[in-house]
Amino acid sequence: MADPKTRAQLAGGMTATDSWLRKHRLIYTEATRHPFVLTIRDGTVDLSAFRIWLEQECEFLRSFAAFVASVLVKAWKESDDRADEEVILGSLASLNDEFAWFKKEALKRDINLTEIVPQKATVGYSRFLESLMRPEVEYTVAITALWGIEAVYHESFAYCSEEGTKTPLELREACGRWGNEGFGKYCNRLKEIADRRLEMGSGEVSKKAEVGLLRVLEYEVGFWNMIRPPPHRTAPVVGGV
Repeated sequence: MADPKTRAQLAGGMTATDSWLRKHRLIYTEATRHPFVLTIRDGTVDLSAFRIWLEQECEFLRSFAAFVASVLVKAWKESDDRADEEVILGSLASLNDEFAWFKKEALKRDINLTEIVPQKATVGYSRFLESLMRPEVEYTVAITALWGIEAVYHESFAYCSEEGTKTPLELREACGRWGNEGFGKYCNRLKEIADRRLEMGSGEVSKKAEVGLLRVLEYEVGFWNMIRPPPHRTAPVVGGV
């Protein structure tokens, strides 16, 4: 079962993931309110930077799809609730549409998808996801990481989709893909699954899941920094696997 500290948090109405978001609020804010995200929201974004994001996201998406498929396998083997598989299957189904959207955007911007060179941050993030696909990595750890990845994108792009923002017209569709209410509900469902698994798991697994979430946030910040480094700061180096 969960360690005494986690049980105490749950008893007080705070889930494990809630407590981690509070504990690691600084880096979570870095990931969801990055300067690149802020420039989209206030309309000052450099469209060449958005092009870099589009190119690198196309590369990353291939690794992400493989990771989501591996989470489905882990759910099939380890989950205590078959409904988990339906949520993850829904994610895989939506990825097919996502691939199509990126191809359309690449064509619109004259991007040759076969000539994209993955940058260091993209390669590192992809290798991290590959490490989570190993058989010995627990389902609880993997589903927590999946929630973290999706939650960062939802909160970032939902922030750019709020009423009154100056997000450029040509980027509103992109923001709407991850910032919409339906995607938010999907993220909440992942969060519920992660919290249920954390509540029933051991303290050791909980620690692994927390470390995994922190790695996700570090890589998310590194990915944004690759596109637009924050002013007057050196982009943090994200360690390899």
